[in-house]
Amino acid sequence: MSSNDSLTSLNQAKFAPPNNDLEQQQEATTTLEIETEDNFDYSKRSQWLRAAVLGANDGLVSTASLMMGVGAVKQDIKAMILSGFAGLVAGACSMAIGEFVSVYSQLDIEIAQMKREKQRGDGRGIREEEGTNDEEKETLPNPLQAAAASALAFSVGAMVPLLAASFIRDYKVRLGVVVAAVTFALVVFGWLGAVLGKAPVLRSALRVLVGGWMAMAITFGLTKLIGSSGL
Repeated sequence: MSSNDSLTSLNQAKFAPPNNDLEQQQEATTTLEIETEDNFDYSKRSQWLRAAVLGANDGLVSTASLMMGVGAVKQDIKAMILSGFAGLVAGACSMAIGEFVSVYSQLDIEIAQMKREKQRGDGRGIREEEGTNDEEKETLPNPLQAAAASALAFSVGAMVPLLAASFIRDYKVRLGVVVAAVTFALVVFGWLGAVLGKAPVLRSALRVLVGGWMAMAITFGLTKLIGSSGL
């Protein structure tokens, strides 16, 4: 090997960029991100999932079932829309009040538990206890927020069948459009809940869809039966 070749090889080795260290850092960062995602506790999302996705699903199914029940004996569009609107308002108020009472009870229990732990004492410093108490207060449930979220979610779900039936005069077409719109919304809500909670998507969507269909079919059938009997 000539002296020039030896000098060129030496210079390349001397000024070569540290690719190995950079690649190792990138691999470590990617591995850490994957581990963080895998270790995420998706059960922490259960509270707001219940208040949002499930609340919207309740509004969708209950309002659609009520409208289908009225539609079984009344072909007038006004009666169907009014029944759906009444179901929206009543359901949203019921969800808000129920969620407020439930979360407030949970809040009382957690505050009582915090007081018992404070009375016991565990030898920690005053500053440490104050910091811990501040963190615990931030994680306490908020009854007003829960009530508002439940009422809003219920209203969003209930608006689907109402909007679907509002502009269709023909009775049979109106019923078909309501069923189609509710079916689509049920699949979306089931899929959304499964994705956010990292649950099986197909199974969740089918469970929500079949449950909604059953609720509408039972309400329609029983109302039709009672209405045709002349009671």
